[in-house]
Formats: sequence, C-alpha cells, structure tokens
Amino acid sequence: MIIIMKPNVSRQEIKAMIERIKKMKLEPHLLRGTERNVIAVVGDERNLQRQPLEIMPGVESVVAVLKPYKLASRESKRERTVVKAGSLSIGGEKLAIIAGPCTVENRSMLLHTAKAIKRLGAGGMRGGAFKPRTSPYAFQGLKNQGLKILAEARRQSGLPIITEVLDPRDVSVVARSADILQIGTRNMQNYELLKAVGQQRKPILLKRGMAAGIDELLMSAEYIMAQGNYQVILCERGIRTFNDYSRNTLDLTVIPALKERTHLPVIVDPSHGTGKRDYVIPMSRAAVAAGADGLLLEVHPHPERAMIDGQQSLSFEEFGELMDDLKKLAPIVGRNM
Repeated sequence: MIIIMKPNVSRQEIKAMIERIKKMKLEPHLLRGTERNVIAVVGDERNLQRQPLEIMPGVESVVAVLKPYKLASRESKRERTVVKAGSLSIGGEKLAIIAGPCTVENRSMLLHTAKAIKRLGAGGMRGGAFKPRTSPYAFQGLKNQGLKILAEARRQSGLPIITEVLDPRDVSVVARSADILQIGTRNMQNYELLKAVGQQRKPILLKRGMAAGIDELLMSAEYIMAQGNYQVILCERGIRTFNDYSRNTLDLTVIPALKERTHLPVIVDPSHGTGKRDYVIPMSRAAVAAGADGLLLEVHPHPERAMIDGQQSLSFEEFGELMDDLKKLAPIVGRNM
C-alpha cells in the first residue's frame, strides 16, 4: 500500500503519518518526489487500518500496490528515479557512460585507462578488485590493493568508481573506496549480500542473473530498498539461451519492460551481454535506441593483453568511435551526452 501526500504537506504531517504507521507495526518508507511525497507501507497488512490513515492531515489518497515489489514498483513512484554518484547521474536525460577494464591489473594500466576514458567522455569508471571466476585457479583480482588503486584513479581523474562486492563481510571495506557498489549476476539472489549493501547509503548497481526473470530481478532490488537504500540501478548483462554465436543473449526487450514496471534506472552491459568485441558497438547503439539510461563497457588499453575478458573489451580507439556514434544518436532518442 502507498499513501500519497498532498503537494503542500508539512514535515510535521509526514512525521505524524510515519509514527501512525509504526504504531500499526508496519514499516514506512518515505519516497520523496519533485511533485509528491509518497509513503510506501510494507509488512503484515492484517495490521493495517486504512480508514484512519485516509483522514489524517496531509493525505491525498491511499492506494493498494498489487505488485510484490512494493518499493521498486511504478505504482509507488510514478516519476523516474535519478541515482547520483559524484558527478555521475543515472536515469536523467544525460546518458551515463561507465567504462574501464574488467579487472584492476596494475596501477599504471588503470591510471592510464582512467585518463583516457575521461578524455573521451566517460562519466564513470568500472574496475574489478574482487573477481568471481568460474575456475578456482583463475586470477581473482588484487582485492584490497585493487581498491587502493581504484581510489587513486578517482583522485587523479575525478571519475566516480564502480566495483563489485562479493561477500557481506567486505561491504563496508569496498564502500569506503567505491562510489557505486556492484552486485554481479552470480549474486543477484544472494539475499544476505543484498541486505548488507541495502544498509549502505551508496548507490547499488544490480546486475540481472543469467537465468533470472524480470520479477526476480525486481524482487532482488526490493531486498536492497527494504533496508532503506533506494539508490538502485538495474543492469541487463545478457542471459543464457541456446544461442551459440555469442557469450550470452543480450535481452534488450527487458528495457521497455522494466521501464513499464519500475521507476529505477536501467543500464546495459553489452560487453558481458555479447562477449565479442565486434558486437559491443552495434549492441550499445541498440540499447540506447531501446531506452537504456546508460552503458557499462569494458575498455582496455591493450585488449589482446588483458588478463580477463580481452575478447569483449574495446580499445581506446573503438571506445572513442562509440562515443562519437552516441553523440549523434542521443538527441534522436531525447537524450544528451
């Protein structure tokens, strides 16, 4: 259920409503908007006494939310959420372009990459310090040393940093270095990890599981939001199908489907979604045309020498080519760079 407050509602009226909801042993979540403030109510609705809430000062209406994901649903918040991390905004008119290597390999490579992608127009930088690998013998990342290098790259370039967190025990450590915490596809339904990042007050990038449906993705977002962190970015990164010509199937139909169901921003990772460098640029263009709020791209100074995922990483030259393409495409779909 959601309680839609009047445009001129006072702080005292909002506070009184929140206290009333708590007395019913329900949990209120205040979702602030530019035109309306909405209070989403979650918990055992058998405790709900609807009529007393409808007549309280400042209330415009009380509406039932039919979706199981109460906080992530567009029924709870009609206007789009814009998530901000430093100078980067995700979900507004400007396309959010986040680029960088799959993993932090060493200091010189990462700093070189940070300066190059900033010059070419990226708004944020990706880089893995902790890496989940299929093989237990593969390179797992530089871990804490990688976090230090990422923090230095932010200081030198000014770019906000996004990096993955794998373990609830590492959340606070990663949050001290990162501007956005990434939950990877393998952890989309790691509910203890979702609750741990939900207790942080930094944006969370939630990647769709490789076999997950839309409702499952949105319920995972709900786990984060139920902890009080409403700064969630959804990411389509490809799903597993019988496709035998690319690493995954990049499901771009999910973009309008998500936009219909949720107010959260949606970005696309065409690097993991295709697994092939030659496919990344055309699928990036397609993602923006389909309504994506941004792109998460793997870019490396020497893809042929990359320790991880070089086959799907763009060179600086190719990234520059894509940015030129997006500058032409963005205005056509009502966006800017």
